[in-house]
Amino acid sequence: MAKQNPAQLNSICILRLSAIGDVCNAVSVVQGIQRQYPAAKITWVIGKVEAALLAGLPGVRFVVFDKKQGKAAYRQLRQALKHDYFDVLLHMQVAFRANLASLCINAARKIGFDWHTAKELHALFMRDRIKPAPRSHVLDGFRQFAKAIGVTVEALGQTPSWQLPIAEADARWAQEQLAATGRHRIFIISPAASKAERNWLPERYAAVADYAAEQGFAVVLCGGPTELERNLSQAILAQAKHPITDLTGKTSLKQLLALLKHASLILAPDTGPAHMAVAVGTPVIGLYGHSNPDRTGPYLFRQYVVEVYHQSLQQHYGKTANQLKWGKRVKGNDIMQKIAVETVTAMFDKVVAEQQL
Repeated sequence: MAKQNPAQLNSICILRLSAIGDVCNAVSVVQGIQRQYPAAKITWVIGKVEAALLAGLPGVRFVVFDKKQGKAAYRQLRQALKHDYFDVLLHMQVAFRANLASLCINAARKIGFDWHTAKELHALFMRDRIKPAPRSHVLDGFRQFAKAIGVTVEALGQTPSWQLPIAEADARWAQEQLAATGRHRIFIISPAASKAERNWLPERYAAVADYAAEQGFAVVLCGGPTELERNLSQAILAQAKHPITDLTGKTSLKQLLALLKHASLILAPDTGPAHMAVAVGTPVIGLYGHSNPDRTGPYLFRQYVVEVYHQSLQQHYGKTANQLKWGKRVKGNDIMQKIAVETVTAMFDKVVAEQQL
């Protein structure tokens, strides 16, 4: 099959439904594509929550795929795109529901992941594939999609960059919340990951919060409205000796993004807000035990990750990350307990010094 000349690309479809961290990573790639092809119309098929975070992204038309709708979501997607025929589909998600969604998208070319990365039958849905980026960060894998359609490194940037829109009202709200703390240096803790086993212990979060307060930082807790997140925040508040501003469950995603942008430093496990912080340029201390930070860590701040992943991998499998399949996860409810408070406070000091906070 003849391939289009990249110079002739007029319409591009991105398929990346979730999750928040991955979608944030993908934004930098999409904006690199826009720099290479400023006249191309870009449509992004995306999850409902993720669309709320990226609303207003310049030059991108979002088509929401709400997985909670079940089979109806596919019918709605097909209906929404029935008049579209794209020059190329960049299928940037291997999940089976995304593979099925790709059948609702008409495109001259459909480019998916390389054979090694593909799973959940992904390879069967694609005719073209990106070049492998072995043992790389998720974001670097996404950059291969842009390169597959002729986007240069100059357009992508040697170092990824982001421009995420934040409405003036959301920025003002965030600034008011942070100003109310009475401090100009703000330390935000976003303590909850999507699974409880990836969370650090509340008494240790509280100890780091107290340490930050003693260094002159205001401490703010952020998170969603779920019972898990509220309970974790309440447990941290109960054990902290110094005042903490609790905004758990009190923000929209855009307001949370604004808070992260105006903060000095973030502490978070392997969770979406860590990547949101990267996208707005705020340093992150990532806490990693179950997944490899070289693959999923906060991209621009991986040097500030506190991790026990490699140690745990060796203990569980008797092998190093280089001897196992890339991205191998470690399971266990006690993994995060291996991260000591002293290690995190030492990293806190390092970030404060290096970033001149």
